[in-house]
Amino acid sequence: MSAALPSVATPRASLLAIGALTFNALVWGTAWWPLRQFEAIGLHPLWTTLIVYLLAVAVIVVARPQAVGQVLRTPTLWVLMLAAGTTNAAFNWGVVIGDVVRVVLLFYLMPLWAVLLARWLLHEPLTRHAGMRVVLALVGAAIVLWPQDTLGAAGWEHLPIPRSLPDWLGVIGGFSFALNNVMLRREAHRPEEGRALAMFVGGGLVSGVLATLLAWSGQAPWPPAPAWGWVAGAGVLALIYLAGNLALQYGAARLPANVTAVVMLTEVLFASVSAWLLGGGTLSATLLLGGGLILAAALLSAFEPGPGAH
Repeated sequence: MSAALPSVATPRASLLAIGALTFNALVWGTAWWPLRQFEAIGLHPLWTTLIVYLLAVAVIVVARPQAVGQVLRTPTLWVLMLAAGTTNAAFNWGVVIGDVVRVVLLFYLMPLWAVLLARWLLHEPLTRHAGMRVVLALVGAAIVLWPQDTLGAAGWEHLPIPRSLPDWLGVIGGFSFALNNVMLRREAHRPEEGRALAMFVGGGLVSGVLATLLAWSGQAPWPPAPAWGWVAGAGVLALIYLAGNLALQYGAARLPANVTAVVMLTEVLFASVSAWLLGGGTLSATLLLGGGLILAAALLSAFEPGPGAH
């Protein structure tokens, strides 16, 4: 997952740009399914992420070798590397072991984190619209996280906080994605290939470290012996991820930021529909209500007026 800063779009480019962004949303909204297929043959989602991202890194290095020096010489890109790596490790792990819809909705709490991070790192003001987004996101998260049988009940044990690993992964993934996007804005003057390489290296590095620690502690299996079937599948998935990244870069560079943000929200639609059809998640009334408020916060971020919007 990544983002790019928009430039002026032409009418002829708009339709293609929207199509490209929609393709990116489709890739990430349905990414849970191939990851679960790999897990079914014994490949933990963190190992899958490591392998897929290493293949993607190899493609970038061959195509743009100068990107390696850009990353090595730029410590701020290392922050982007960590943010992108945490985003992908948390998201990919969460949607495999948890309810896809729930994890994706908690991931989309990122407008809440974006307000705080933009204030801290970019010194952007806390506007009235930003405050509304924070309130909507917090109320939506409370509804999603509140234990289903105790909604509104008092007591510490009933507080709406993450209580499972998938919930925590969704929240952490959304926070790190917000940091990823803020860092992309801060480092927008850097060459695109350097930023892209940093993000893909981070995706492999963080996932690889976590997977190794889990395997050493006996909490996850080591990867199975290489076999043509799953290695080829990982290669195909790496190409799909690269295509999604390129589609995002293409679309976001040709559309206003608010249009890009709205189109990217179709990821929630793709994730929800695919999870409902393929048995990866459920749609309860409280999930729909809380999710609607979270998405409303995201929509507000797309339409906040003024040059300082965030």
